[in-house]
Amino acid sequence: MPHAQPADKIKGKQRQFLRGLGMSLRPTAYLGKEGFSDALVKSLEEAYANSELIKVRVERSCPLSRKEAGPELAKVTDSHLIQILGRTVLLYRPDPEEAKIQLPR
Repeated sequence: MPHAQPADKIKGKQRQFLRGLGMSLRPTAYLGKEGFSDALVKSLEEAYANSELIKVRVERSCPLSRKEAGPELAKVTDSHLIQILGRTVLLYRPDPEEAKIQLPR
């Protein structure tokens, strides 16, 4: 089910705020040797149903580098790429009906 592309950009302070929230998160999904599979996309969509901020771990067996995987994950899930730290990608997609995370202005 396609979502609208995030129209507004995430500002520096907002990105910093989301990175702070993301520090305590555990990876929701793992990107492995299969790369972008339907199962991975489904798993990410389920994760977004429960949370607006998710972490994805890029395993060493993944055919993509973490720098390639981050933007691709954001594109596939219509979300904002917040951070790539080590082999972990932090993504944010606000809930279109009721945003749970209130970003600073």
